[in-house]
Amino acid sequence: MSDILPSSLDAGSRVRELAPGDLLFQQGDPAAAIYKVESGRLRLIRRTVDDHLVILHTARRGEFFAEAALFAHAYHCDAIAAASSRVRVYPKPKVMQALRADSALAEAFMARLAHQLQELRARMELRNIRSARERVLQYLRLRAGLHGRAIKVEGQLQDIAAEIGMSREVLYRTLAALEAEGSITRTETEILLKKSDGP
Repeated sequence: MSDILPSSLDAGSRVRELAPGDLLFQQGDPAAAIYKVESGRLRLIRRTVDDHLVILHTARRGEFFAEAALFAHAYHCDAIAAASSRVRVYPKPKVMQALRADSALAEAFMARLAHQLQELRARMELRNIRSARERVLQYLRLRAGLHGRAIKVEGQLQDIAAEIGMSREVLYRTLAALEAEGSITRTETEILLKKSDGP
C-alpha cells in the first residue's frame, strides 16, 4: 500500500528534511501536495475549537499522508516532525494528472483511501472501549495485524496514549499491569502480545 505512486512522479517531487518539532504544514494552509515519509515520523495533529491538540495519526517510514489534500482547498491538521525526518513532497497537480491518466493507479489510490477509512473507524471504536485494559489490548491487536504478535514501539508511549484517547499515566499503569499478569512482554523497542491475547 505504501508504494502506490509510480516512480515517474519522483522526477516532479522534492525532498524536505525536518528536525524534531519542525512544522511541515499547518491546519488551514493551502493544500498543495501529498507526502511520503522516507525516514523518521510525523504527527498529524488537529487543533480543536478550544485549542486542545489531538493526535490523529503518526505517519511512519514508507507511509503516504495528507492524501485528502488532493480533494480539499486547505489542510485539516498540522504535520509536525516527531523525529529527524525526510519527507518526499508530491505536488497536487502532478498527482491528479497521474490519477486521471491511469485508471489502475486511481483504483489503487481509492483502495488506499478505503483502507484508511477502515483504520479511522477502528480508532474511533477504540475510544469507545471504557476499560483501559481492553482498550490497550485492542490497540495492540490492531497494530500487530491479523497474524502478528510484535508491535514495534517508535517514539514515545505518550503518542500511543494520545492516539487511543487516554492519559500517559493511565497508559503506563495499564501496560505495567498487563506485563505483570503476563499478557504482554516489553522491551525498549517492542511490545509482544501473549499468543492467547491475539486476534
